[in-house]
Amino acid sequence: MVQLKRLDKPNLKIYNNKYCDIPLPALVLMPSQDSKPPAIADLRCDYRLKALLETEVNANPIQQFQLWFDQALQADLPEPNAMTLATVSADGRPSARIVLLKGVDPAGFVFYTNYQSRKGQELAATPWAALVFWWAELERQVRIEGRVSKVSDTETETYFDSRPRGSQLGAWASEQSQVICDRIVLEQRLQDLEQQYQDQSIPRPPHWGGYRLQPDLIEFWQGRPNRLHDRLCYQRQDQSWALQRLSP
Repeated sequence: MVQLKRLDKPNLKIYNNKYCDIPLPALVLMPSQDSKPPAIADLRCDYRLKALLETEVNANPIQQFQLWFDQALQADLPEPNAMTLATVSADGRPSARIVLLKGVDPAGFVFYTNYQSRKGQELAATPWAALVFWWAELERQVRIEGRVSKVSDTETETYFDSRPRGSQLGAWASEQSQVICDRIVLEQRLQDLEQQYQDQSIPRPPHWGGYRLQPDLIEFWQGRPNRLHDRLCYQRQDQSWALQRLSP
């Protein structure tokens, strides 16, 4: 599996011409002090960087994703592994949040979280989810849908052991998605844990671990002029993938 490196000091550079053939468009125009801010309905940009053609993509969407992800890395985008994770409750109520992709391989896309969090409880009740990557500077989006299952304990342990010590303690300190009276509760828990595990290795909490989304649909979106975007959608058919173009 491809492991994604942690960015301890993320590069916040917005524009980079290492990959782009033409200068990237300004996605947000800051008004001068003398002008009024634009209305929300007037915020838009025209996408012109690239085209996305059937003849130029890989027959395997996982490999195509890895190609696009590598290009996002080369373009120095901030947190290119940030993705929206959408889940649904047992009664059909959807929820979404940003999480970080921590690995990708032929079996799917891996992320880690608290099993007792809202998303963990929803995945236990309805083990299907959707992911969305949005790389604005490259005018690209990737949508992924599929079934979700927990990764092995061995895989989870290996990743947990690679985390910064503060993140390991944070996994113990936070009862994710539970109501707390104020931030002092978290800070006190962290302080207590630092004392408890002083000069010791930190074990993985039993309520924390990884999930793998095994995709049955992956769509690649490339912005194009006049909102006539390119959308190429792969759908799993037994052991192969069928590729179709969707209308924007």
